[in-house]
Amino acid sequence: MKALVYEAPLVMTVRDVERPTPGSGEVLLRVAYSGICGSELSGFLGQNSLRTPPLIFGHELSGVVAATGSGAVGVEIGARVTVNPLVSCGRCEYCVTARHQLCRDRLLLGASLPGSNAEYVVVPATALEPVPDGLELSDASMAEPAACAVHAVALSGIGAEDSALVIGAGPIGLFIVQVLLAHGVTRVLVADRNTDRRRIASSLGATVVRDGDAELLADVRSETQGRGVQVAFDAAGTVTTRTNCVAATAPGGRVMLIGLHADQTTLPVNTLIRGEIALHGVFAYNPAAFRTALAWLAEGRLGLRDGVVEADLEDGLGWYQRLVEGDPATKVLLRPAGLAAARLVEADR
Repeated sequence: MKALVYEAPLVMTVRDVERPTPGSGEVLLRVAYSGICGSELSGFLGQNSLRTPPLIFGHELSGVVAATGSGAVGVEIGARVTVNPLVSCGRCEYCVTARHQLCRDRLLLGASLPGSNAEYVVVPATALEPVPDGLELSDASMAEPAACAVHAVALSGIGAEDSALVIGAGPIGLFIVQVLLAHGVTRVLVADRNTDRRRIASSLGATVVRDGDAELLADVRSETQGRGVQVAFDAAGTVTTRTNCVAATAPGGRVMLIGLHADQTTLPVNTLIRGEIALHGVFAYNPAAFRTALAWLAEGRLGLRDGVVEADLEDGLGWYQRLVEGDPATKVLLRPAGLAAARLVEADR
């Protein structure tokens, strides 16, 4: 099969590799779409310890079941599916309390396990989620970033009467905007450096504020009668965006830290203490959030179309390069078997 293999920092090659065979409790999927995640860009640059070469990236995917291993009960060949790519132990205190994303033994497709930037991928049968009728596989492949947004908003405890700021209008940030609006939050502010992404955020119903540090804070104060927002979501994860989230949050508010771009950040701790501002880390999603995201995609409550690019696997290296250079594409979906095969997979349902 063809696979896009990460060989070294800034080096990826389309190679012919052996098709994997599903073991006990596993299934083989024919991949229709595999999204490029922002976390994989740091891996591509050689700046992510979770991703070491040689490795097949990819954890945002959709496809059809091609084969099953022993013990994969109830899985039908040809079923249209997406995948929860976080593989947890299922037995620890976190898993039994539905916090699988915190499992200390968790594994991730495209990091600790071979991923979906390939024609086929093996996944646990328990990771499968059926794609609802009427939902295109291209949209279903975005259930993973949508689930991150569902989880982040749920953890924030935001109410419809509260105001929110989202810094970073990438896929997760744009999904957060949509989830907030679906929860009835009417004052949703968004900041991003990219003109196209600001335009998309505005089209979704958010109020765009300027990106410069002083300008951002001035706009937030203006939009909130000088108080600041009740909840700020950092979907970028830089030193600057984290600092700006704290500065833009009203006393008693919450800052939801989602982006993983920078590890070390200096924050104004005295401001946090005096304002009783809570910092809350947000990692991935639990199974319930993943299923909610998939259902909301099918219902049309969530979705990304503007700025979404579909590309053949052979063009994958070029798209990784373009994205690290700042290409404004909202989401790039790789088609491991090409356009004709992806459409054929859709027709097989």
